[in-house]
Amino acid sequence: MPCYRIHRLKDHLRAAFRSAPHVSGAAEVKARDYAPGDRIEAASPYAAFFALRDTELRLEVGDLLEGEDGCLRICKFVGFEEARWLVSEPALVASNGTGEKTDCEAQRVALE
Repeated sequence: MPCYRIHRLKDHLRAAFRSAPHVSGAAEVKARDYAPGDRIEAASPYAAFFALRDTELRLEVGDLLEGEDGCLRICKFVGFEEARWLVSEPALVASNGTGEKTDCEAQRVALE
């Protein structure tokens, strides 16, 4: 039976998530907005939801389930939908004499 890792949306972000418009396609989520939680064995995300429904650990809107294969499913009002971690591009390192460009130099080159 598959095992899912639960990622709980931080409490101060729940109201904003609830009022956000529904988007089509995979939701992009930031790892910093989630706290790692427990694991649950269930046949599907819906089976996990129903297994936890009447417990203190119930899944709430905005929470994530991560499958063993790394696939993310986000709990929404309409069910579980695909999600993926938002990975930001690494910031350029300031020049330290090695010839690397600073952030300002890189932005100027990009604008030219």
